[in-house]
Amino acid sequence: MLLQIANPLEESELLFPVVECFHILGFALSAGTIAIVDFCLLGAGPKREYAAILARGLAPWTLFGLVDMLFTGPLLYLANGGAAQYGHNPAFRFKLLCLLVAIAYQYTLHRKLVSPETAPSLARLGAVISLCLWTGVVAGGLFIAFTGFTGT
Repeated sequence: MLLQIANPLEESELLFPVVECFHILGFALSAGTIAIVDFCLLGAGPKREYAAILARGLAPWTLFGLVDMLFTGPLLYLANGGAAQYGHNPAFRFKLLCLLVAIAYQYTLHRKLVSPETAPSLARLGAVISLCLWTGVVAGGLFIAFTGFTGT
């Protein structure tokens, strides 16, 4: 017999949507600050030389959004049935894969690519990769509800 742990998100009609709003806010904050730097690298914003300064200035906000997202995401996962609901959902798997790669990329290669010493073409390529990864996270999250496949 499995021990059932009470989930407060299932007990309140308001708590789940509030947590979901914080999850989306965290994502918007983290991916949004990263996108600002990426667009700068692509030439759609301040001069490319400011990308490193922007990245440093926005880093605490990026991290705050990421921590928020990584805290609220598992709460939403558990409230929606966890592995039974999401385990076989291809959109959810895609979202997690993109998220893990995007986080690893952000805190390794991307940090080096924003440097003014990086060749502009390499910095632009890095920005495109970053934007594609974060777009993949969004697309995966949106399509979780539309895949209709829950594995049950």
